[in-house]
Amino acid sequence: MSIAIDNLNAAMQRAAVIRPKVGGFPYLAESLRQAGVTRNIWSLPACQSLFLTSQGAVMTQGVPLISGTVDVPSFNRKALIRALRIDQAGESTFPEFLAASWSAGVVRYDVDFAARKVAYQGSNGEEYVEDYPAVELN
Repeated sequence: MSIAIDNLNAAMQRAAVIRPKVGGFPYLAESLRQAGVTRNIWSLPACQSLFLTSQGAVMTQGVPLISGTVDVPSFNRKALIRALRIDQAGESTFPEFLAASWSAGVVRYDVDFAARKVAYQGSNGEEYVEDYPAVELN
């Protein structure tokens, strides 16, 4: 493993310990930001996650949401916001959030840790951007 992977894994493990079930994403994001992660770009439905870090880029391959050839769902801002609020309330798992985002037409999302923004994008250039709050880690 590389220093970048070791550093990313340590930040993820730290976040898993400190993040609350409700509203936990900002804690994960801050743990990653403090570890030198500048951006995280997710590709759906492949569930590929690219982390851009001060030690180098790291790719994580999750379990894809689909297989074969499928139609891409239309971008549905209202359904995406509903999926976000369910996740923020601690009422879904991360895989459930990814599936709901895909169903809402999200093909990519980009987390900017310095700006504390997440941009969710559809296949035709549609976009929904949401800020997340700053938090202090102990």
